[in-house]
Amino acid sequence: SPGFFLVLLGSLRFFWVPTLGPRTCGGGWMWLGVTSVGVPEQLNCSHVPLSPRQRSLCQKKSFLLPSIQDGARLAVSECQNQFRHERWNCSTSQTPSVFGQELTSGTKETAFIYAVMAAGLVHAVTLFCSHGNRTECACEGRGRGLAEERWHWGGCSEHVRYGTWFSRRFMDGGRNASSGGGFTLAAMNQHNGEVGRQAVHRLMPTHCRCHGVSGSCAAKTCWKTTAAFERVGVYLKERYERSVQVTSPSRKRARKAGLRPPVDGQQLVFIHKSPNYCVEDRRRGVAGTRGRRCSRSSGGADGCNLLCCGRGYNTHVVRHVQRCDCKFVWCCYVRCRRCERMNDTHTCK
Repeated sequence: SPGFFLVLLGSLRFFWVPTLGPRTCGGGWMWLGVTSVGVPEQLNCSHVPLSPRQRSLCQKKSFLLPSIQDGARLAVSECQNQFRHERWNCSTSQTPSVFGQELTSGTKETAFIYAVMAAGLVHAVTLFCSHGNRTECACEGRGRGLAEERWHWGGCSEHVRYGTWFSRRFMDGGRNASSGGGFTLAAMNQHNGEVGRQAVHRLMPTHCRCHGVSGSCAAKTCWKTTAAFERVGVYLKERYERSVQVTSPSRKRARKAGLRPPVDGQQLVFIHKSPNYCVEDRRRGVAGTRGRRCSRSSGGADGCNLLCCGRGYNTHVVRHVQRCDCKFVWCCYVRCRRCERMNDTHTCK
């Protein structure tokens, strides 16, 4: 488990900061998304769980350290939001691996994790830059539109290209992990990370302001902003549902097995089939669905039939007590009734 040391910043300002060993390489920075420890901007990058390459980049761009944590938190939260009703519910722990074996299993779940983490980093860095506090990433320049369109780019488009560049360098090191021999786990993660980054690009809405006499729109100024990250999560979840299995050994064996290469840059890919998430498997880090709450009336993924994998479910009666029918009594207090209701709660056997 991670140790801690005390850092003094300024006068009488103390922070407990985790120190992690070599196990943090690769996905160690994702731990920043689940820890309750804040990352003060003044803290040196050597004090947070990064690989040597990531630490070097972080030291060059130390002003982005809080954004790295914001991006990790945003991604973990959205992953759990999108999978809250699924058998795999994007469960995490405060260990350096965060996602357990799902981070390296090469499954559809691994694909989503890398895509949403890369997207979260783009989103957080881009929003930070849009505040205009740093000249190197404040606004993204745009050229004018065609003359006949009678509009031009203006205002301050959020600098998503800078966010994308940083996310790519931070997670991939700017290297191409693909090889001629087949699709490796590193190449898979790199590909899926790029799908996540491009999702932020694709979903950016355009805002325009009209200019002209008496409110006419003789000309208009337009700029782009990042979409709400929940839209990015929905987009990537759809790609997770339609993800494509590829192979790591040879292309010849891939054709025989019917495994297809990725069609385009919008498609998530995976190497190995997902395990059975119904039953707990501690060796593989699978929590199972026993004890999970389900909906008896739902026919979807959160329904008791699907979520409980046919094992059945237990029903518990839960008593809720709350204040109700509150009225203001002149002059100085509120009088309420005490209401109670009984609800059925269903959990998987």
